[in-house]
Amino acid sequence: MAKNTVKLLDVVALIVDIPEYNLWRGQVGTVVELLADGAAFEVEFSDRNGRTYESVGLYPEQIMVLYFRPLAKVLGDR
Repeated sequence: MAKNTVKLLDVVALIVDIPEYNLWRGQVGTVVELLADGAAFEVEFSDRNGRTYESVGLYPEQIMVLYFRPLAKVLGDR
């Protein structure tokens, strides 16, 4: 993933397993804080009721941004 493509409040999915936090590839979270001048991100993982079950700092290469509209529109908005 290219640097600076992840923004605050982006919905992201893990692309790696992080067993020490019981987090697995495909789990979805929300970027809640930019760390180290955007070189890392605090991602919050919540259940269907909105209760946070884990919050962990991640690097861009551990996550992918999920898009909910055509990519051309998203890239035009950035």
